[in-house]
Amino acid sequence: MQIVTLISDWNSSDYYVGAIKGRILSNCPSAIIVDVNHQIASYNIAQAAFVIKNTFQNFPKGTIHILSINSEASEKKPHVIVKYDGHYFIGTDNGMFYLFTNSKTETIIEISPEKNHTSFPELEIFANIACQLINETDISKLGKEKKTMFKQLPVLPAIEKSTIIGKVIYIDSFYNVITNVTKELFEQIQDKRSFDIYVQSKSNRISKINISYNETSPGDLLAIFNSTGHLEIAISNGKAAQLFNLSTNSSIRIVFNDIKDSKNDLQGKLF
Repeated sequence: MQIVTLISDWNSSDYYVGAIKGRILSNCPSAIIVDVNHQIASYNIAQAAFVIKNTFQNFPKGTIHILSINSEASEKKPHVIVKYDGHYFIGTDNGMFYLFTNSKTETIIEISPEKNHTSFPELEIFANIACQLINETDISKLGKEKKTMFKQLPVLPAIEKSTIIGKVIYIDSFYNVITNVTKELFEQIQDKRSFDIYVQSKSNRISKINISYNETSPGDLLAIFNSTGHLEIAISNGKAAQLFNLSTNSSIRIVFNDIKDSKNDLQGKLF
């Protein structure tokens, strides 16, 4: 049995999800179809790349992933099959693949279009390609090899000696805010210094990193490095993004205190 995953910017109530599942199962009845996420913000390839990057490795090698985000093709952004780390990805070369592979792919195949014009390529093209892969068609027979992919650079944190300005890259269903600041970067810049994380204003300050959410009292602001290794801002039993009006691309400021400043703070508390 072959696993096919679906990630899209469709709403689950639309007919698109049912149509593509029906097409795949009609041609490949033994396929196992997994809905990973159909709540990607419309056309948001960065959000889609974040989701696929943090999910695909948990599936068996050989899994086929259909990525249905901003799927209309053009001469510079064709439909492609990408083989990466033993998995197959079908979608549009619109920068999304570059974001989660950093161009380190095994094979890129530009799909030979079955129809010149279609408003639903996932149904007319992607589903058929998935079934051909399930039936063990050699990937090289499904189009022509492509050497490079459309480059879309990720938004990186701005770094100064004592400050990191991060960006919100994802908001989960609990309204927890995931930033582009990784644990590795944080610790590298921190260099054992104390710190303050500011959310929207100086009145919303966090000065410790939690190991678990329940270390913080309900309703209080917290920071944690989540399972993806990214800095996450949350409210214990609350909705951080909603309360602080945060959205993707909102900024989070992290200020590291100089050692001499920390000593002055300590002296001020002692005397």
